[in-house]
Amino acid sequence: MARRTRAALNDELEAIEAVVGRHPEGIGRAELEAAFAESYGRTLEWRTLLRRLRVLVDQDRVRAEGRSTRTVYRPGPGFVPEAPPPEAGYVRLSREGAQVRALVRRPIAERRPVGYDGAFLERYRPGKTWYLPQQLRRTLHEIGRTPDADRPAGTYAREIFARLLIDLAWASSRLEGNTYSRLDTHNLLEFGQRAEGKEAAEAQMILNHKAAIEMLVGEAARVGFNLYTFQNLHAALSENLLPDVGDEGRLRLQPVDISGTTYRPSSIPQKVEEWFRLLLAKADAIPDPFEQAFFMMTHLPYLQPFVDVNKRTSRLGANISLIKANLCPLSFVDVPERAYVDGTLGVYELTRVELLRDVFVWAYERSCAQYRIVRDTMPGPDALRLRYRAELTYAVRDLVLARAAPRTEWLRAWAGEHEVAPDDVDAFTTRALAQTLALHPGNLHRYGLRVSDYDAWKALYPPAT
Repeated sequence: MARRTRAALNDELEAIEAVVGRHPEGIGRAELEAAFAESYGRTLEWRTLLRRLRVLVDQDRVRAEGRSTRTVYRPGPGFVPEAPPPEAGYVRLSREGAQVRALVRRPIAERRPVGYDGAFLERYRPGKTWYLPQQLRRTLHEIGRTPDADRPAGTYAREIFARLLIDLAWASSRLEGNTYSRLDTHNLLEFGQRAEGKEAAEAQMILNHKAAIEMLVGEAARVGFNLYTFQNLHAALSENLLPDVGDEGRLRLQPVDISGTTYRPSSIPQKVEEWFRLLLAKADAIPDPFEQAFFMMTHLPYLQPFVDVNKRTSRLGANISLIKANLCPLSFVDVPERAYVDGTLGVYELTRVELLRDVFVWAYERSCAQYRIVRDTMPGPDALRLRYRAELTYAVRDLVLARAAPRTEWLRAWAGEHEVAPDDVDAFTTRALAQTLALHPGNLHRYGLRVSDYDAWKALYPPAT
């Protein structure tokens, strides 16, 4: 006898659940069989129906009361009508996503304590298991396509970098409770200006996002789903935010607790490392960039491989495959925090991805709509700056480290000593001087400069008054 596909099993579960849902007063075995046959034009063998009911009971979608032939089935706490009503300030939900939301919103005392389930990761087969169905992936590719598909990795992200940097740093930090506004974030990243009345840790979080985003975009051709990338990504995001500096980029060696959930991650360091290496290997083998992104959003926070800053690492890590493929990145702008938390809890406590998938799709559609406008309205890139990107960076860096005055003479001499074409020297010098005068603490990383380097140079050449 042929095995039922997962899709067919899910269809049967939903059909049985729908029949039970029409009988809030309860329905017995014989009545349930008859109602199912009447609704769907076929019968289910009783043992098959019983197995399906046990699954629904385990998932809290159906409640069983009584014993044996006197058992009555009622809608469970996870039951959701076929057309769940929309909730203001939330993402658009599928029926399955609404079921997950109902389950994770029960009082915490009614939710079962659970630990890390390694089988959830182990049974995933790259290229065979799909959290994002084929039609959904096609839709995401259609809306996420950019004109730079055939250009070097990271081209599109570099073209919208200024907007992406602010959007992603602000939105990802906001999902962690950061109270900086988008304008505050802009002023911090562009001018090094910290918002008054805000905690220093909030500014640190945003500046850490800046360093991490610059790493992903600037090194797009080299970053990937490997231990080196993710440890360095975590180190950038967690800098100066953890009690022990040694935990920045290091896989955790101690247990962690997560507030607001009944989920407890594994406390065995050796297993955490083993599962994390397996997670990265599976992610690297996934053939579709959207499935890779969502897989990372799902499994990295669930494993909690680092002592903290796991969700931030997963959100930026999810962008690796999109940036490398020159697809529209995922900025998380306007994502409702409650929906994101609910979706994450669905993975933690139920190992169900449907609600987090709803959040992912809603967020990606939003990001694409925004960056399409940005791309259509932005001026074309400066051709000379694009051609001499590395040389301009080194010229500014060398001038500061030499404690030289910001003058065209010094920069013209530098251009003559390096690989700048004679016909381009005047334009190169003008552009290098503009970038030198635009230096501030918020953009030093781009030039490989430290704040101490900048302060020492600036003290010699304060702005004219």
